[in-house]
Amino acid sequence: MSSLRELQALIQEKYNIDPATLDVNLSMREQGLDAMAVAEFLYEVEDRLGLNLPDVPDQVDTLAALADLVDRVRAQQTA
Repeated sequence: MSSLRELQALIQEKYNIDPATLDVNLSMREQGLDAMAVAEFLYEVEDRLGLNLPDVPDQVDTLAALADLVDRVRAQQTA
């Protein structure tokens, strides 16, 4: 199960951004979040989902890529 919906709900809660207006394949920075907001969002994801994300590579700049990373980390934790 993809964590994309969880991330969309979290971004709506934290930044009051309607998930329907977000393009999950477009850079979060291009959609109004500055670098500091993206960093804060990553920490929030770790806290809320109980994960320890590895150093997030630069290419993880979209919600879709972040959801993929979260899913892989979760799969490793349950393996």
